[in-house]
Amino acid sequence: MEKELHEQYEYARRRIKQKKRLYYHFVLFVLGSLLLFVAHNFLDSTVVTDWYLWIITIWLFLFILHFIKIFITDRFMNKDWEREQIDRLVTLQKKKVEQLQTQIANDEIKQ
Repeated sequence: MEKELHEQYEYARRRIKQKKRLYYHFVLFVLGSLLLFVAHNFLDSTVVTDWYLWIITIWLFLFILHFIKIFITDRFMNKDWEREQIDRLVTLQKKKVEQLQTQIANDEIKQ
């Protein structure tokens, strides 16, 4: 029972750490975007291209990927999902082994 509680604690601690990093990434994104906007408008007004928009767009895309990983992918593909997949694969392997054993037994009987 204690091992199960420890696993639950470790999972909760890992999820909190992931969410903390995501929030930090969001704050960094907002502050970085503001800094890029200010730098473009006040420091480099002679350049017509909107280079800062490209950087912000790429950064936003990376943030969205990070968000999807934390709140969608990791939510469904957690330890329970891993255990279910392992159990399913082990069951399939056992069935294949049993089939091979029965096939070998049948071949030995025929000979």
